[in-house]
Order: sequence, then C-alpha cells, then structure tokens
Amino acid sequence: MTKQDARLGVYKVLDDLGVSYQIHEHQAFFTVAEADEKGYVLPGLNLKNLFIKNKRGPERYLVILDDHRRLDFKAFAKFTGWGNKVTFAGDDELMEYLGLTPGSVSPFGLINDLQHRVIVVLAKSIGQAAGDMTVNFHPNDNTATLSLTKNDFLKFLEHMGNTVIFEV
Repeated sequence: MTKQDARLGVYKVLDDLGVSYQIHEHQAFFTVAEADEKGYVLPGLNLKNLFIKNKRGPERYLVILDDHRRLDFKAFAKFTGWGNKVTFAGDDELMEYLGLTPGSVSPFGLINDLQHRVIVVLAKSIGQAAGDMTVNFHPNDNTATLSLTKNDFLKFLEHMGNTVIFEV
C-alpha cells in the first residue's frame, strides 16, 4: 500500500462518518523532536502515538499522549497489571496490527485492525479537553497532519469498535 493509498483510506472513513478535518502537508517527521526543530506546531492538542505490547502476552496498546510527554512505563505496567513486561512493539507487529510503518503511527491505523485487537489509551488531556478542541494526527503517513475536533475523533474511535480507555 502506498502512502497515498493509506491517506485515502483514512479520508474515506472520515468522509463516510461526516467528520470535518483539515489536511496540513509538510515534510516527513519521524519524531516530535524533528517537528520541534522545524518549528512545526499546530493549534490544539499535538499528540504522539506509541504502540506498546506485553512481552509475554497478546495484548497491544496504542497509547496516545501529549507530544512532549514521556510514557511512564512503571505506571503503565501497574495500570495493565503486566509488571515489568511492558515494551515497545516491533516494526513487524506495527505492520501486522495497524498496517503502519515506524514514524507514521496513528490512531487512524485502527482502520486496518479488523479484529479490534488493539486497545486505545487516551491521555488525560484528551479526556479533559472541550469537545470542540482540535486534535492533530498523521493520516497514516508522516508527511501530513489531520486536524479534527475531539468529538469527531471520538466518533471515529467509536466507529472503529476498539476498546478505548481514558487515563485517570
């Protein structure tokens, strides 16, 4: 699948749901630090997405955090009950579960998770944000960013059918 095909799949799902969004084209960014270096910041919540797994089990989580926040692995391990078995999922798993490559991790990859195996964990800041607050994500391609409202993002997640957990 090409990057263009990946994007078009996202746009189609959002269009079918009646979700409004803005597309921001830019150079490829693989990390938040790269975007910062280029001064690329959009209004609203700028978020990052981490694909996490249980080293000894089938569980996979897509953790969505504020872009400058580091994941507290100890707290996450306690949250999941996994002890010290928490790690980043590998590139092959990212492709298998979400159909994505490194640098393009996005909640829109859930369109490829037809079995709803990935559990989504949303940062407290998303849960506390107003419904019309803008949230920003790659459209499964790191050369663009989509901006949509939190309410429309939650509508997308509900449509996908994956389990969603809000951080408390």
